[in-house]
Amino acid sequence: MKKILEIKNLETAFRIKDDYFNAVDNVSLDLHSNEVLAIVGESGCGKSTLATTVMGLHNENLTKSTGEIIYDGKNLLELSEDELNKIRTKEIGMIFQDPLSSLNPLQKIGKQIEEALVYHTELKKEEREARVIELLTQVGIPNPQRCAKQYPHELSGGMRQRVMIAMALSCKPNIIIADEPTTALDVTIQAQILDLLKQLQEEMHAGVILITHDLGVVAEMADRVAVLYAGEVVELGTSEQVFQNPQHPYTRSLLRSIPQLDGDGNEDLYAIEGMVPSIKNLDRTGCRFAPRVPWLKEEAHEKNPSLHEVEAGHFVRCTCHKHFTFEEVGNND
Repeated sequence: MKKILEIKNLETAFRIKDDYFNAVDNVSLDLHSNEVLAIVGESGCGKSTLATTVMGLHNENLTKSTGEIIYDGKNLLELSEDELNKIRTKEIGMIFQDPLSSLNPLQKIGKQIEEALVYHTELKKEEREARVIELLTQVGIPNPQRCAKQYPHELSGGMRQRVMIAMALSCKPNIIIADEPTTALDVTIQAQILDLLKQLQEEMHAGVILITHDLGVVAEMADRVAVLYAGEVVELGTSEQVFQNPQHPYTRSLLRSIPQLDGDGNEDLYAIEGMVPSIKNLDRTGCRFAPRVPWLKEEAHEKNPSLHEVEAGHFVRCTCHKHFTFEEVGNND
């Protein structure tokens, strides 16, 4: 598969008072055409910050990004706002986490979808309106003519999410970034949205960056998985490698926290001890997950841990995985 996006040593820091603190810290990833790359982790791990950095949506007065995001031979971090505007939606589309706050409440659905077509295409008004109806039909909205004339508040959560997908796909981009596309939707609607997204991705042969904390979604959708913790990639591999042979204690802890259907019903749900550290209080010289696995001795962790290839295409940060069995995770902390 053709590599269409390459992220190299990306760092994104937010300004807090007079200092900058990294929310994304030395991340390197790539994306291929017709591939779904899932980025997983708890809230506060830097997933959405990574996505908005790729899209160039940060205020330069409050954030600082370094490294490279290579698309079509260009480093997106070096482009002007006008140059980025020519790429957004046309070549890189994004489905945002909360459609109700992302859609303009004062503008009809059809006009909002048509906006990208006005900016990026030379279609005439009648052709744009026909394309809007085609998109709404494509994402499974009944009576698309009526929907195009409605306002966001008149639609259900699932319908609004379908509208967001239609907007992201309006110009047939090469890359789709889906940031928690099924958050706050009920299970039935979640499945419909995911099936729709997968179907459209395969039809367009687009590369998808799927950001989620739901490992069930990852297992169903992803070709490769990057596990993010405290701004760093702690594990990277194919979906099969990460699910069947997880190496980092954080990955294993996430997998153990999924409710099991084969239990006797009397077991307590596993919860990871502690919480993701603030970007102001990160240990930048050791394994950042170490405080949440107190049963693992300090000497088991690397100083300044780096990614190690444990098998072809499967990488893990910190060699602490050599010092415990996976059965120990969750039973000793």
